[in-house]
Amino acid sequence: MIKVFGHFSPDTDSTGSPLIWAWYLSQVQDTPAQAVLLGQPNSEAKFVLDHWGVPQPDILTELPAGTPVVIVDTNNPAELPATINDADIRAIIDHHKLVGGLETKGPIDITMRPLACTATIMYELIGKHMAQAPRAIKGLMLSCILSDTLEFRSPTTTQTDRAIAHALADDLGVDMGELASAMFAAKSDVSGFSDAELLRMDSKNYDVGGKKFRVSVLETTAPAQVLARKDSLMASMETVAREDGADQVLLFIVDILNEEATLLVPNELTRALAQKSFGVAVSGDSVVLPGVMSRKKQIIPVLAL
Repeated sequence: MIKVFGHFSPDTDSTGSPLIWAWYLSQVQDTPAQAVLLGQPNSEAKFVLDHWGVPQPDILTELPAGTPVVIVDTNNPAELPATINDADIRAIIDHHKLVGGLETKGPIDITMRPLACTATIMYELIGKHMAQAPRAIKGLMLSCILSDTLEFRSPTTTQTDRAIAHALADDLGVDMGELASAMFAAKSDVSGFSDAELLRMDSKNYDVGGKKFRVSVLETTAPAQVLARKDSLMASMETVAREDGADQVLLFIVDILNEEATLLVPNELTRALAQKSFGVAVSGDSVVLPGVMSRKKQIIPVLAL
């Protein structure tokens, strides 16, 4: 059976898209497939699963050599099991930049499109067969798009994402604003998470100027809840970086409603990076970056030392 999964620290798109594609392979293509996750989904993703009545997929604990897999929402080996190149990769569906490093047993189907969400790509790939998709699959698609576009606030949003989201909402009879508000409220409740869990919740590794950074993003409608823990979060960064083999953790707290990000600045390395990357003067232990919403489009491409 084909295993379908996204990246470590699954967000809504990396939780919903494996379920969508496993449904398509199993029910439309008559190819048995199972959605699995590479870790516990975040609080928004858990809300989405509950909202649409979808059981949480199993968490993949090992990936034996030769296992047939489909990779979604990433093409970065650093975000996948260490044994990924020993698996039988059958397809990749993604909306991120091409990283390189994956090896396949033969030619495969690869779909990478400059859209805001993997689920948007899947909607296009499934095409006319969407007519037979159950309500939960359509609901997962809509939720993934609302999450990845931050309800169309993110600069990664395309007209294709908007059009498909509206079509799904009309089909489902759903108020997108109400659904997005409920999703963001679930994402914004960080009271049950430790500092280390918050720093790893939505995090990806990138090398900048010979340094390895864990670039973490917390998207929230209640940034004050996170900023109230600023001192303890900064104190935890050194421990998390050491445990995860990084030189530094960067934490961007994205204020969804005010469309800005706050970067915590615990040391001179982060200060230097912030000033060179974003052209800002940093005098304290945090800096506000107006208009910065997207790690993929506005953070990662500009990071420099």
